[in-house]
Amino acid sequence: MQATYLEAIRQGLAEEMARDPRVFIIGEDVGAFGGAFKVTEGLMERFGRDRVIDTPISETAIIGAAIGAAYAGMRPVAEMQFIDFLACGFNIFTNFAARSRYRWGAGVPLVVRGPCGGGVGGGPFHSANPEASYLNTPGLKIVEPSTAHDAKGLLKAAIRDDDPVLFLEHKFLYRRIKDDVPGDDYIVPIGKAAIRRAGTHLSIVTFGAMVHAALEAAEQLASAGIEAEVIDLRTLAPLDKETVLASIAKTSRALILHEAPRTGGIGGEIAATIAEEAFEYLDAPVTRVASLDTTVPYSPPLEAAFLPDAARVVAAARRLAEY
Repeated sequence: MQATYLEAIRQGLAEEMARDPRVFIIGEDVGAFGGAFKVTEGLMERFGRDRVIDTPISETAIIGAAIGAAYAGMRPVAEMQFIDFLACGFNIFTNFAARSRYRWGAGVPLVVRGPCGGGVGGGPFHSANPEASYLNTPGLKIVEPSTAHDAKGLLKAAIRDDDPVLFLEHKFLYRRIKDDVPGDDYIVPIGKAAIRRAGTHLSIVTFGAMVHAALEAAEQLASAGIEAEVIDLRTLAPLDKETVLASIAKTSRALILHEAPRTGGIGGEIAATIAEEAFEYLDAPVTRVASLDTTVPYSPPLEAAFLPDAARVVAAARRLAEY
């Protein structure tokens, strides 16, 4: 059946709560209000206040309570109203949840999920793509789906995982993306990329909302005789290096696309991996397309200039193809 990205996430939450009584939701306004973007709408009425828990505005308290519940055998899903504010709980999330298994052998089956990304006029405090801030945390898995199908399947996989997962949901996709979502039980494995479009001339490596910009760019490039392969990482940690490197071996050109600012972004890590493990296949320098190194602007024209789009991808791909 067809479902939006937002509806698919809600379905995943409801199915896992029905399947496993240990699963519960905790966060600001997740209950009676149904969440800032209405992702959890109706779940309190169905599962009750003991399993859809409204909290004060304290990300540290939300994550701390969730970690304690996970130690006690529960499987919490903690919602951040905007993923930007996970920074308020950074210490307890990275130093306690992510390192718990290493420190004393106890996993923390915790999902922290919330909206990321720009393109909606959210401004500097509600538009972050903070994946790079968490990539350097061993023990933490990071996921960002681009389709409704994957949003549901990856969320179900994350809830069933025995270690913490940061689940990033690009808010621009919530109601704009709609695709087929199975009604029966399924998961999308964490750690496995998907090839969204096959190609032979260059590889575009991306994830989240930028997958759609890459596919739009690939259509335009095809009309000029340039066939781009589009790889949707889906999982940022662990990274599916095998799929990326196999694509580079085929196309000999790599374009890495992400929405976060360029400096310190995941694109640098992917570029280093390609340089270290696939250098002999490259016929051109690895190219990165990302947002500008500045804060996300409020102004729609400035935000449009700040964010990567299909036109910038096409321009970069054309230069890459000329080598």
